[in-house]
Amino acid sequence: MIKAFVLTAMSAALANSALAENEFRHVVLFKFKPEATADKIEEIEKAFAELPSKIDTITGYEWGKSESVEGLNDGFTHCFLVTFKDKAGLETYLPHEAHKAFGAKLKPLLEKATVFDYTAKKD
Repeated sequence: MIKAFVLTAMSAALANSALAENEFRHVVLFKFKPEATADKIEEIEKAFAELPSKIDTITGYEWGKSESVEGLNDGFTHCFLVTFKDKAGLETYLPHEAHKAFGAKLKPLLEKATVFDYTAKKD
């Protein structure tokens, strides 16, 4: 049990040290319309996951569905975290044709989105 705890703590420390100071993060939360089917939402998940291969300023990407037991997600079900070397990377990403095409596919299914952009800090 202690061995598992130590390995977990070491993994977390190594992961944290690998984060580059001043990377730029783009956090996006989606709340889908009630009529958005599971198949259509899965298409959006896959389309978003394809963006890093189409836009070279993306240096990191991850996503997940809400698993909160607190019930404070206000209907937002999906979170996407996109990382760039710097803010200029985001400024290239936003008007990129692949991002625009993704937005056009997403828009009919989306009830609401929340976006939070920030520069990563370690301290």
